[in-house]
Amino acid sequence: MKPIAFNYERATSIEDAVNLLSEQNVFAKIIAGSQSLGPMLNLRIAQPELLIDITSIRELTDVASTQDHLDLGACITHADIEDGRVPDPSKGLLPHVAGTIAYRAVRNRGTIGGSLAHGDPAADWVSIFPLLDAELVVSSRRGKRTIPAADLLVSSFTTVLAQDELIETVRVPKLSDRARWGVYKINQKAGEFAHAIAGVLHDPERGHFRAVIGAIETAPIVVADAAMLFSGPHGPDLAERVDEKVVERMLDERAVRDAYTRQLALTALKRAARQACGS
Repeated sequence: MKPIAFNYERATSIEDAVNLLSEQNVFAKIIAGSQSLGPMLNLRIAQPELLIDITSIRELTDVASTQDHLDLGACITHADIEDGRVPDPSKGLLPHVAGTIAYRAVRNRGTIGGSLAHGDPAADWVSIFPLLDAELVVSSRRGKRTIPAADLLVSSFTTVLAQDELIETVRVPKLSDRARWGVYKINQKAGEFAHAIAGVLHDPERGHFRAVIGAIETAPIVVADAAMLFSGPHGPDLAERVDEKVVERMLDERAVRDAYTRQLALTALKRAARQACGS
């Protein structure tokens, strides 16, 4: 099967892109790496009237650093992060995650902004950026606004982004030297979609102790104060002190009923906690 007929525009600036997105009575989609949208076009799951190519917008591959955070342009690829072509504010967490996404050919073209905007709950960045307490800077004709990454997903493939909004930047806080993290993904084989993703991040200098449970067929569970998941203080036996009743209650609140999915989520969390204690 092939896509339906569509028009194509190559945006030269962010302003140009958001103006094209704002055209009345035109269903437009942004295209960058096309690793998710491309197959959807071929299967006619997505049927846009206009494709807006943003790959020539220089600002979307820029990196800007401040004392507290790093701004990553939305068209930075997974491979850029994996290979260290951009600075790492995360003590190895971002390169580790990037290197486990799909296959190298996908990582060479797939972009962080595209992955986030696509809103697949089994994707890595929709869980990992909330773990890092990152923010998204999005643009439209109305101006810019900032969205906490933890608030991006509403449900499977549904985000809070308006039709005319473009992700411009991912703002990632810089971890301190004492920060420890663990990320664990369960899939049948390397490169396939995750059946469970979990992460634990402890950064005592910044007062952050966060956790995430993702790939649960809806928005990830983001725990801003992960102490509630564990009995007792942070320590080397953290994985053994996961409060399973608390995790089960959180899964209940997200209507995750499947016993297999629930067990995978719990297992991934325990393994991420174990890594966080040893990293």
